[in-house]
Amino acid sequence: MAPVTKKAATPWGDAALIDEVALPQRAGDKRFSSIVQLLEGAKGERFVRFAYATDGTARRGPVTFRVRDLEKLRAGLKQHPELAAALGLD
Repeated sequence: MAPVTKKAATPWGDAALIDEVALPQRAGDKRFSSIVQLLEGAKGERFVRFAYATDGTARRGPVTFRVRDLEKLRAGLKQHPELAAALGLD
């Protein structure tokens, strides 16, 4: 059986999820994750999406990182070279 490819909707059409870094965060008693995703469209174009998730599902809205969250993102990207390269952080 072929592996299931996770899809993401974009303004340019559906895209396959290639890679993702999730940063668990907390603000008071609220828990959520900010996510950075590398997506690939049907024509091979690549997209980077910043979103947040409260239940594993990406949601629209502003994504705010504290400086210490950016440090965690940089550390997390060390295990995700394609996504780091797309962000110019390789």
